[in-house]
Amino acid sequence: MRLLDVRAVLNQEKGIQGVDSEIEVLKQLSHNRTSYAILSHRWGTQVNYDEMTGLAVMEARKRDKVRERDGYQKIIKSCEQARKDGYKWVWIDTCCIDKRSSAELSEAINSMYRWYRNSRMCYVYLSDVEESAFPTEQDFNRFGRFNGWPEWFSRGWTLQELVAPKEAEFFNKHWMSIGSKRNLITMLEVITRIQEKVLVDGQVLRSNDSSVRPLVGQIMSWAADRETTPVEDRAYSLLGLFGVNMPMLYGEGTKAFQRLQLEIIRISSDHSIFAWNPKGRFGLHKSVLADNPSYFRGCHDIEEADPGAFVEELKQGMKALGPHAATDFVNLEGLQRGTDFSQLLRFDITNLGIQVSLPVFPGTANRAGGIQDFQAILPRRDRYGNLITIELQLRGHNLHRFFNHWDMIPDIACPEFRSLYLDFSQDDEEQYHNVRIDDGRISYYYGFTRCGTFPREFAGDTVTVSSQGCNLIVLVYAKADSRSRFAVGVGYYLGQVWAHIVCDESPANPEPCQWSSWAGFAKKVYDVLWNAPIGQEALVIIKDAHLPRSILDARVVVCSSNNMDTDIMIDIAKCPGCCGGLLQNLDTLRVDDLNLPWTYDGFHELELNGKLMKFDECSSQAIALGDYGRFSKGNFKRRGNLFHDMQKLNIDPTDSVYRPVDSRVSSCEDVLHCRQTQRDLVTRGIECDNLALRQPKSLSLPKNQGFQLLLQAYLEGKLRILHSG
Repeated sequence: MRLLDVRAVLNQEKGIQGVDSEIEVLKQLSHNRTSYAILSHRWGTQVNYDEMTGLAVMEARKRDKVRERDGYQKIIKSCEQARKDGYKWVWIDTCCIDKRSSAELSEAINSMYRWYRNSRMCYVYLSDVEESAFPTEQDFNRFGRFNGWPEWFSRGWTLQELVAPKEAEFFNKHWMSIGSKRNLITMLEVITRIQEKVLVDGQVLRSNDSSVRPLVGQIMSWAADRETTPVEDRAYSLLGLFGVNMPMLYGEGTKAFQRLQLEIIRISSDHSIFAWNPKGRFGLHKSVLADNPSYFRGCHDIEEADPGAFVEELKQGMKALGPHAATDFVNLEGLQRGTDFSQLLRFDITNLGIQVSLPVFPGTANRAGGIQDFQAILPRRDRYGNLITIELQLRGHNLHRFFNHWDMIPDIACPEFRSLYLDFSQDDEEQYHNVRIDDGRISYYYGFTRCGTFPREFAGDTVTVSSQGCNLIVLVYAKADSRSRFAVGVGYYLGQVWAHIVCDESPANPEPCQWSSWAGFAKKVYDVLWNAPIGQEALVIIKDAHLPRSILDARVVVCSSNNMDTDIMIDIAKCPGCCGGLLQNLDTLRVDDLNLPWTYDGFHELELNGKLMKFDECSSQAIALGDYGRFSKGNFKRRGNLFHDMQKLNIDPTDSVYRPVDSRVSSCEDVLHCRQTQRDLVTRGIECDNLALRQPKSLSLPKNQGFQLLLQAYLEGKLRILHSG
């Protein structure tokens, strides 16, 4: 490994003007025979290998710019701390690897866990901690994007940099020591969910004793909420934790994580690698391997089932089914005696898939196309002590993962030991889906503002999600004056967009610190929705929830128009009277080609007081009652509002003389065959699809002298003067 010479670096910095151009700040040494310190940090404006080795001969102006970077200051501070602690050598990833060489980069990544493990001391630099003490409570105001803890705990590479070193010292932004790994061990376990035994000694990851060694699923869960800049690094950053090696192929995308799992299967017989995503999801996921570590998010507390107890539990379950199950006892008793137990622990990677032997419940057979369902039982237990099962579907010669097909296993089915071939081929090529968010109405009408999004940040009204993996984003909206807020969870899973809405049920007058932490609320909603079942959604869905201490409902409307785009409208409406907050589905409207109010070509027709009227769609923009302006090609350019202008002319718009008058609006006769409630109606689309309107209102103003005065002032241009004054 290439190490920084502490003395040379500091001497170079001290006499930078008259520095010796021949000074050697980096030297190649053996990590096994050298005493060195190592830095763990979050990257910023870094100094690379070329800049560090060429600093002495660099043009003065360019050198000064390099020295101003925070990355250079980290190098100097690390060397100063190392000298104080008696170390002559320091390793820092940004400048000790020549990343121009793919061979050197691959060697470094495959060796990095070992390098951190063999270091005498690891300096952990927390650049976003100002205080002189280590944070002991989640603070979503300061660290809202990172689960309430410093950003260092949210990065992929820092996981192994925490586990591997025997000794580590934490420093704040000002390079003041705020604790050691040893005296912070309990706090670190709370933050990371990594067992204390692993933090005390990372060598338990290599233990031959399965009762001591963490399960594969548990280790994966530690990385579930961590992020890396290249997607491949989510896999590469875990190599050392599992003790495997593989070549680096940047550009392969999620295939890197598939390769990692295959390497783990080659050296392990841990069934927890198949126990990912045990919560309620739906649909077919071709591979039995997960797309990324996030799929293991709920696996931190799974446990190994004792082999003997596992078989005995299966036997007892079969006896409870009656005499017809007795024919399977031979296989079970053979396993219990150990004669065939190796079959249960054996994984083979073949051209047909991953070959395993497991007890399975055979489900529906003779389905169209030769499809058959199975439920396999893993020798692993969930947090409640129940054996974990995974649902599989036979298609051809191998089985795929399948979710939420609850009726596929007959009630009287009994388990059979079978040799299975589990498909591990990558799903179709990654595709992207655009989700457009329309939330303008809730701000303009009701004063709710978008506080932010979690865990991904995005500005504007469009976010792009990937077809691979489980994308879940939470948007939080709040109205500060009424202490009312709600969150909308938008997910994209197995090619389908879904949404849920959750209102904050906290007290009316929470503590200021609690109220201001919108990110904390977002995180709680994220955890709830992650574990919530996803139903088979229709192309158009409407869900709402009652806002506490109000007469309002928060509503989310989802419309998937094609495989590439989905529109989501977030709105506020008066509670229809149930106030129960139940999620509702738009099943009452059976309209052919139903669409939601986003701008399309064409126009719509409704009957207004018995007369056929033409309407254009423009509800994606914030338009209030009384707005006037110009409408062209689907865009409305607002010039003013009648009611605001009335006030400026000293006309009281709340006076009964000027109050809006309801007009009778209804569906056209030729669409009345569609089911229509008192609050909903359907338009007739001309050169566009019919449109379902939820609780529409048609309002007009009566003729009177005051209103005529307003119009006259507008026509004469007086309002322009009034506005400017």
